[in-house]
Amino acid sequence: MLAIYILMALVAIFFIVTNLPVFGTLPNGERLNKIKQLPNYRDGAIQNLSITPMQPEGVSFFKVLRAFLFEKHPNRIPTKPLEFITPALKEKQISDEPEIIWFGHSSYLIKINGQRILVDPIFSRTPSPFSFIGSKAFPGTEVIKASDFKNIDVLLITHDHYDHLDYQSILKIAPEATQIVTSLGVGSHLEKWGISANKINELTWNQSISLADGLNFTALPARHFTGRKFKRNQTAWSAFVLKTDQYKLFLGGDSGYDTHFKSIGEAHGPFDLALLECGQYNAYWPYIHMFPEEVVEAAKDLKAKVLMPVHWGKFSLAMHTWDEPISRVVAEAEKQNFPIVTPKLGETIILNQNKPVQKWWLD
Repeated sequence: MLAIYILMALVAIFFIVTNLPVFGTLPNGERLNKIKQLPNYRDGAIQNLSITPMQPEGVSFFKVLRAFLFEKHPNRIPTKPLEFITPALKEKQISDEPEIIWFGHSSYLIKINGQRILVDPIFSRTPSPFSFIGSKAFPGTEVIKASDFKNIDVLLITHDHYDHLDYQSILKIAPEATQIVTSLGVGSHLEKWGISANKINELTWNQSISLADGLNFTALPARHFTGRKFKRNQTAWSAFVLKTDQYKLFLGGDSGYDTHFKSIGEAHGPFDLALLECGQYNAYWPYIHMFPEEVVEAAKDLKAKVLMPVHWGKFSLAMHTWDEPISRVVAEAEKQNFPIVTPKLGETIILNQNKPVQKWWLD
């Protein structure tokens, strides 16, 4: 009888924990119907354009988990605090050119057309549902807080993974944001967290929306996956094109390398700047994240004038050293003579004016 009570208690605890607000909620109703009508919705889930297994053939989830947890992976965390330049967050742009401020990982602020666009903000200590689980933010990277972002004009969320849709950051930033642009289905999480549906704009691939002050956003394919609990690919994942009368920026989100980059470059390029994920890769999951050399190829496919690597510099979510992504992508860009910018955390890039290239991670 005691065993039955213990089992019942464990089941109850599991049910309570997995229904905490941080996990969000799956789409239903009209939102779910829209998802089911997507051309790439099959077998109860949203599919990538190409077949995309989570691991290569012959590699099991448990093999990956064992390698991640029990093999030695030195230098995954910097030995000293990273230099962080305290940026001007509230001020409008100081030039006529777009300005970009990177905060580590995939979080960055774009100032363009007098508007402030914040992408995938994660200012929690860990990219996980609970602060005591997962990789901790690198020393020196916690200068900026979610509460520092007041009255953002556009909050853009590429997909619903914890390192891109951070519950605690959203609670502080989203209520005061004027508009939210995201992938179809992500709005189900946001609404559960009390965010007004009136400001949420969910896009499917190849769908566009024009907002005030000449900002146009288009959602485009990426090669990735989604999910905050157990069921994957119930919400969409996207890259986004940000277009104004004068500029086009490619906001990559997470993606493995594939032919979609060349298709996007032909249909929407050239781009003044491509912000592409570079980091958290491994041969155990080669299809859902890019290796650094592939990042340069993707930038070329996109017909980007300049590459800015992100998705590194704040968390260790893979087994490579903390600075391997930027070292490898810079080496490849130099080999191919491809323009690249490597700002310090918090440093402001001014397109066509201030494009930092110093190898600060070597200091």
